[in-house]
Amino acid sequence: MSHVFPELPYAYDALEPYIDAKTMEVHYSKHHRTYFDKFTAAIKGSELESTSLKDIFANISKLSPAIRNNGGGYYNHIVYWNCMSPNGGGEPKGALGDAITRTFGSFEAFKDQFAQAAINTFGSGFAWLVVKDGELKIVSTSNQDNPLMDVANEQGEPILALDVWEHAYYISYQNRRPEYIDAWWNVVDWDAVSDNYHAAL
Repeated sequence: MSHVFPELPYAYDALEPYIDAKTMEVHYSKHHRTYFDKFTAAIKGSELESTSLKDIFANISKLSPAIRNNGGGYYNHIVYWNCMSPNGGGEPKGALGDAITRTFGSFEAFKDQFAQAAINTFGSGFAWLVVKDGELKIVSTSNQDNPLMDVANEQGEPILALDVWEHAYYISYQNRRPEYIDAWWNVVDWDAVSDNYHAAL
């Protein structure tokens, strides 16, 4: 295998008015692309060029900060993009919906807990819904760390990611992170998250 920079699964303006086209363009073509370029430069000529990201992250504590930060940024954004859709919003159905209700009490209670994890992430980072030992859990990570990394406080298989770096929302929302999070629910692709959930079980 080799590491490739994926196409964005929709147009830059597809998530408007919730996420503006300029934010998407800069976020994807500048920030995400830079993480990918720096990650591939950091592993060039090593066996990591043909090692899966999951295996790299499992031993990230033994690797350089350049691999940790840029590999995380490369992977985290892939999860984030693929959890959103212009046809998103609503509520999850089926097994995922049942698991969320069973774990958190209701979908609204889940949304509140997830939003609080995102709001309370100090500085830059991500909020995640993960599967661990078959159960759902909300976790957050700083900077470009993720729950697959051996340095994470809480590990699990990511199925939903929310980027709360300021570059993800500052053009439209400035410092109003809670407003960005409220808008983001309108573009969450629950079909994709459900697929991730089943794959993680």
